[in-house]
Amino acid sequence: MSTRPAAVAGLFYPAETRHLERTVAALLAAAPAHDIHAKAIIAPHAGYPYSGPTAAHAYRLLEARRAVIRRVVLLGPAHRVYLEGMALPSVDAFTTPLGDVPVDKGAVRQALALPGMQVSDDAHAFEHSLEVHLPFLQTVLDDFKLVPIVVGACPAHEVEVVIEALWGGDETLIVVSSDLSHYHAYADARDIDASTSARIEALETTIASDEACGAHALNGLLLAAKAKGLEVHALDLRNSGDTAGDRHRVVGYGAYALG
Repeated sequence: MSTRPAAVAGLFYPAETRHLERTVAALLAAAPAHDIHAKAIIAPHAGYPYSGPTAAHAYRLLEARRAVIRRVVLLGPAHRVYLEGMALPSVDAFTTPLGDVPVDKGAVRQALALPGMQVSDDAHAFEHSLEVHLPFLQTVLDDFKLVPIVVGACPAHEVEVVIEALWGGDETLIVVSSDLSHYHAYADARDIDASTSARIEALETTIASDEACGAHALNGLLLAAKAKGLEVHALDLRNSGDTAGDRHRVVGYGAYALG
């Protein structure tokens, strides 16, 4: 079996299994419970001390459905390589300190027939935007398969087509990985992110990359959500100045549920 090994364990989250288990459990325990049946979630992808508390707001929603969700379509932006379109991996599984997550090879084949799709293991090799979500998913779900998609420069409607094709039923969860604004002073970031968050809740599909680094995937999800008649529920909004960073140059984080 070919695997994509963990690339940012020990950097973005703990590399030692028991430490990682305790960290994720503590983040989830600190997050409030929300009674929302989420078909999709949006959550950030920074290091756990920075964005983990926000991500936990979204992942705690899923605990009651751990035996129902069997496939996760996970889309996040390309940070390490330049990418046009969207990239799937060739591997059979993704590995974290919590074990292997099998890739849904049938869904990969289905997605590869769609516009903008390609296979690129280079796009996945060192990409953190997908990997940091896996320990949360491994904790709140039982057995599930993964459809990991790195999204580069790509029209929102092409992302929407992929999401629609893989939408499925209650067994499928859609996850979009995105932080919000980057490297503004604390007060400025709060204003910018509040405006972006309001637009996400209003299902606006023109979010720019300097407003959300996962904007291409985010806009595609919002297009699909609008077509499906879903509502967006904001769960948490903060920035690195609220968690583990200084307030001179912060990164914004938001968690949302779509249902």
